[in-house]
Amino acid sequence: METPDLPPSTTLEQRSSYLEEKAFKSRTLLIFGAITDQSAADVVRRLIALDADSQEPIDILVSSPGGHLESGDAIHDLVRFISAPVNMIGTGWVGSAATHLYLAVPRERRFCLPNTRFLIHQPSGGAGGPASDIAIHAREILRARTRVAQAIARETGKPLDAVLADIERDRWLSAEEAIDYGLVSRIIQRKSELRP
Repeated sequence: METPDLPPSTTLEQRSSYLEEKAFKSRTLLIFGAITDQSAADVVRRLIALDADSQEPIDILVSSPGGHLESGDAIHDLVRFISAPVNMIGTGWVGSAATHLYLAVPRERRFCLPNTRFLIHQPSGGAGGPASDIAIHAREILRARTRVAQAIARETGKPLDAVLADIERDRWLSAEEAIDYGLVSRIIQRKSELRP
């Protein structure tokens, strides 16, 4: 693939870095793949830099199966913390911890592309070790489940009891179903549809 301004001998990694910088300069961040401490730290650093640079909107494209809930929390909380408005755009799939960070913005700033699928469910974890440690892990997972359900209820307008029932098992939603559920404000097909 030819990339303007780069010689044909440029490596894939160099091209990828170049394109990511172009996206950054256009105030667009990408969250693709599993959410880890490292990916969250990268997104948080970029959000802080963009917020310090300008109060123009920041667009975040999300296609992620989720990952580490607390890493998603870091992004969720930082999006709510900064001054610049943020648009979340779902594409591909937005699942688990990715859905949690997607809900960081007001509903009117939550968009998705037509083929996006969403997944909500309760947190899971694998605990081992002494029984007392397993009991501690179980309590923390239950607390996380309540916290995630409260965030979904707050951001969708659904009753908490209904959300708790919905996340008891994996719940998949198409783009249209996500609108009905309150996760998404509208489906868009072009970037120009983000701006009034």
